Amino acid sequence: MNGLRARPGRWMGAAALVAGGWLASSWPVPARAAPATVVTVAVISQPDDARYAPRRLEQAYPGHPHGRPLAAARMAAEEAGVELEVLGLRLKVIEFSMVDAPALPAALAQLKAAGVRHVLADLPGPALQQLVQLAPAALGGAMVFNVGLEDDALRGDQCAAHLLHTLPSAQMRSDALAQYLAARNWRKLLLLQGAEPQDALQAQALMRSAQRYGLKLVQTRLFKLGTEPRERDLASTRLLTGDREHEVVAVVDSVGEFARTLPYATQWPRPVVGSSGLVALGWHSHWERNGGPQLSRRFYKLAGRPMQAHDWAAWAAVKAVAAVLADDPKAPVAQQLKRLRGGSVYIDGAKGPRLSFRPWDGQLRQPMFLATGDGVVGLAPLEGVLHPTEVLDTLGVDEKESACKQRL
Repeated sequence: MNGLRARPGRWMGAAALVAGGWLASSWPVPARAAPATVVTVAVISQPDDARYAPRRLEQAYPGHPHGRPLAAARMAAEEAGVELEVLGLRLKVIEFSMVDAPALPAALAQLKAAGVRHVLADLPGPALQQLVQLAPAALGGAMVFNVGLEDDALRGDQCAAHLLHTLPSAQMRSDALAQYLAARNWRKLLLLQGAEPQDALQAQALMRSAQRYGLKLVQTRLFKLGTEPRERDLASTRLLTGDREHEVVAVVDSVGEFARTLPYATQWPRPVVGSSGLVALGWHSHWERNGGPQLSRRFYKLAGRPMQAHDWAAWAAVKAVAAVLADDPKAPVAQQLKRLRGGSVYIDGAKGPRLSFRPWDGQLRQPMFLATGDGVVGLAPLEGVLHPTEVLDTLGVDEKESACKQRL
């Protein structure tokens, strides 16, 4: 210690010691770490998307988005920061707004300039299909995640090898409901169906689920909201549910306005399922297991609202990007797609089991919450439901049923 004194009563600082040569051999100056390689993920959306119309957001219909999912994507990138930093990588999430479908080529050119290969698509159907068609060539290879649409056709005859889906499909939602009803032996359904094209697609999914799990649709009745006096019977919940043969009222309402008025307004005391009442969801903020409360709290702190299925889908998509990067940091996008769709890369979705993508249609396997506005009632697949290889494949279109021909 005496040798380190400059003069009595005063110690030399570390900088002075280095400058004077005192610590040249014992305190080497560490080399500066190389800057991390930035992987940019783009969340692309349209400002005039009808799903985010102010009235829709104000009403907060069950199963509908309650806000844009950008915050969830950024939260997932932040969560992956420590693991990727060790590998010299960093995820960056950017927002990209596309005015309309004709503007897509120009938008893709900007994304290419930003080095984007991973895209989260929160788009209406036509815009998403155009993006899927143009993105691989425009970006020099691309991985597109559908985080906003549940259409089964996108997983079927309109699928693509580079298109992955983290939002549950309509068939997955209806299968979850059918499993729950069959487990309670509530088998006679009255189906109330809206006039929108999306309502017809949801009704078809419910019919397939009913056949699969031994439910019976005793009657299908159309409803229609409006002010036309001659059609008032089509909006009367008591008249629509007047027959007594059914045990459950299943409602498919892609708009949500009619469905929310149905519980406790039926002619007979019957449970309501589907678009209101008991709903099958990809996420519920009251899920209390598997890290769910922590995930929901983080999101609420960041976004100022409860996490919904569309938010979870964006979060899961970025988690998938992080997982495949951690699996092989140097793999090109084409190889990343093969590993994700091949089922060799898993993510933790805070739902219990580890999650993987289906090779035949790019859909993320995942449990479904059966829930009301107040909490989670059950989790599908239900106990006792069996499958030859993977019980999560009892939700949605299985491999032998799939119409998707675009596989890796």
